[in-house]
Amino acid sequence: MSTGKRYVARSKQIAARRLGAETMIMSGRDSTLFTLNEVATVIWEAADGSTPLDEIVAQRVCAEFDVTPEEAQRDADILVEEMKGHGILVVSDAPIAAVTPKRAAQQGAS
Repeated sequence: MSTGKRYVARSKQIAARRLGAETMIMSGRDSTLFTLNEVATVIWEAADGSTPLDEIVAQRVCAEFDVTPEEAQRDADILVEEMKGHGILVVSDAPIAAVTPKRAAQQGAS
């Protein structure tokens, strides 16, 4: 049963490095390089798979930046879809479990 919440997690198939207030990300899929601005970096860093996107927006984006909740949510939804399309974020309507090394090894064996 869907709760209407969207959960986001960072892809394991990327390389990322924070540089000041921005984050540089290289996609493992096609070696494309992305630069995230301050707001996108806040969303990226909070994308733990267990916190719903609307809570990230309310508790982090709206708290740190001068933006209305509606505008922040709209922009976050667009950003998340773009990042999902590039394989940078994983999006689900349920919490996303972290893949542990043991689970990854089991998944690779099948």
